[in-house]
Amino acid sequence: MRVVVALGGNALLKRGEPMTAENQRINVRVAAPALAAVAKDHQVVLSHGNGPQVGLLALQAAAYKDVDPYPLDILGAQTEGMIGYVLEQELGNAMPPDVPLATILTMVEVDPEDPAFQDPTKFVGPIYGESDALALTNEKGWVFKPDGDHWRRVVPSPEPKAIFEIRPIRWLLEQGTVLICAGGGGVPTMFLPEARTTLVGVEAVIDKDLASELLARQVDADLYVMATDVDCVYADWGTPQQRPLAEVTVEELRALSFPAGSMGPKVEAACRFVEQTGGRAAIGALTQIQQIVDGEVGTQVIAKKEGS
Repeated sequence: MRVVVALGGNALLKRGEPMTAENQRINVRVAAPALAAVAKDHQVVLSHGNGPQVGLLALQAAAYKDVDPYPLDILGAQTEGMIGYVLEQELGNAMPPDVPLATILTMVEVDPEDPAFQDPTKFVGPIYGESDALALTNEKGWVFKPDGDHWRRVVPSPEPKAIFEIRPIRWLLEQGTVLICAGGGGVPTMFLPEARTTLVGVEAVIDKDLASELLARQVDADLYVMATDVDCVYADWGTPQQRPLAEVTVEELRALSFPAGSMGPKVEAACRFVEQTGGRAAIGALTQIQQIVDGEVGTQVIAKKEGS
């Protein structure tokens, strides 16, 4: 199969863990053998989240007062290189030396009129207590929303419309390359309104799961996996009635509600992929990636169940 695996930013950097380069490398090194095993039997395309990393870079940029802070599109491009480098190196260490790997800096088009610019929902950066979040709001004008028991910065997350590097991505896949692309949802870009000839960056972070779903469709993937730090999707999460969802249809998923800032985009991305392709999508823990690909664990999203 051709499998697109979207690695969650919180799967690469555990929740609450110090955001050091060494911690991220250790987490990737732990995950690499399982990803390499999947790549042995299937053609693999990897994307990755960047919420914790781009938030950290934004904090670092804001701390240097002599120049204006770098915008989110530039920071997103930095994370594509940084995380892609570590993924490519550690995967290469876990795979036969003759397997080609490549990381592609990927720009993704967004619509400047997207309503997401008026309602930020994408979590970036570390977790904060309420008082620290309020202080940063007053100091930097950032928007914060609750994330579990903590607070995190939120930024606009517009819909991905087009992947500009899709042709070289397809060319590399035709040559058997294990590819890392569309990291962090891709670098958000748009055409200037007066003419569709000039691209500019956008102050936003595209949802990685929705961008990876677009990627999965455009490379004709058979399976789209979202690997995160939870074992599956839960209905009624956080209540006494919560229950895990194993094999589930798009219709069943769409009848439920999920938080917009966390599981909601994953569920939406899974539903879109299955609806558009008739293929299979899955959501589960990175530590169980082989079993997820084999359909044994995680939430497996299908068009319809046998006999229905």
